[in-house]
Amino acid sequence: MWPFARKKSIKESGLLAGRCDYHSHLLPAVDDGIESIAEAVETLAEYEKAGIAELWLTPHIMEDYPNGREKLQQRLEELQAAYSGTIALHLAAEYMLDEHFDSLLRTKDFLPIGEAKNHLLVETSYFTPPMNLDSTLRRIQSAGYHPLLAHPERYAYMGKKRYEELHEKGIRFQLNIMSLAGAYGREAQKKAEWLIAHDLYTVAGSDLHCPDALQLIVATPLGKKESTALRNLLKNKL
Repeated sequence: MWPFARKKSIKESGLLAGRCDYHSHLLPAVDDGIESIAEAVETLAEYEKAGIAELWLTPHIMEDYPNGREKLQQRLEELQAAYSGTIALHLAAEYMLDEHFDSLLRTKDFLPIGEAKNHLLVETSYFTPPMNLDSTLRRIQSAGYHPLLAHPERYAYMGKKRYEELHEKGIRFQLNIMSLAGAYGREAQKKAEWLIAHDLYTVAGSDLHCPDALQLIVATPLGKKESTALRNLLKNKL
């Protein structure tokens, strides 16, 4: 017998069927993601083929993209009017922890994520942590939200000990599924595998910015252990 079992792709394993994608830039023409409603509708059709049941639209809100809630909600309504498929669309945002975020935190002017609307999807620079990261995360918690750190495996400045410290402080982590495909480099892939192995992620998402990215995700080959871990993770909901 051949000693190595063939790895199955995410599509072959049916891992996304009936699941929720907690991170996407599919809301059109608001950030560096999908550019038009037509392109968004076409991409949603591909999501349906992958079996996704729910999708959180999480456009950037930061100094470069100071998107207001009313603008994003209006764009969601336009997308919903054009889309007649089966996927449930939900609106939240991905917040960069910058000076613009500080002003939002003072007024709690947020689009939270999750069924209970009590999580905030947040991110930092990939290379350097923001000043007073820990105190900002504590302020988010004091405001009544659970910080959900987007794609922690991509932060070059974080190591294993730091991940464990943040997790112990109640910070929750969101996996970028494309990290498992090596889309962000081998180092991010190794970190993602380690975080999965130590059960440190809470939910997963595509972080999709362009239609072609979904094909990379569904084609990602996983070993049996990784596939089981991802399957269990994808069952989680906020």
